[in-house]
Amino acid sequence: MEMSVGQVAARAGVKVSTLHFYETKGLIQSWRNAGNQRRYDRSVLRRISVIKMAQKLGVSLQEVTIMLSQLSKEKAPTEEEWRAMANVWKLQLDERINRLQTLRDDLDECIGCGCLSINKCKLRNPQDILAQTGKGAVLWKSSNLT
Repeated sequence: MEMSVGQVAARAGVKVSTLHFYETKGLIQSWRNAGNQRRYDRSVLRRISVIKMAQKLGVSLQEVTIMLSQLSKEKAPTEEEWRAMANVWKLQLDERINRLQTLRDDLDECIGCGCLSINKCKLRNPQDILAQTGKGAVLWKSSNLT
């Protein structure tokens, strides 16, 4: 069953511009009818659901694109395909949770340090590997240490 862009947007709970964006990224596909209007297969609704769920989990759109590129664009992801994606994302989510728990647990020391005593910071300078670069808050932006 084919659906218009407005019907898909309404059913999926997204804006029409979001559908156009997903299409430019290769996440979903449409075709044009004789009147040059976009049409979507109903299976696109499940692909959009996968995209939205992944985003709620904190999975980047780039990671979603990679995962969905391995699936057929002609049909909705199967239960097995969803389970495989979910397992990968679950592992990534578990790793993120572990990193956040470590950050939370070490935050008291960080507050006490105030980046003035970089030699004992477990979060940004483990084992004082930055001592050779100088004193003070030498790491403000991302680095290879985390």
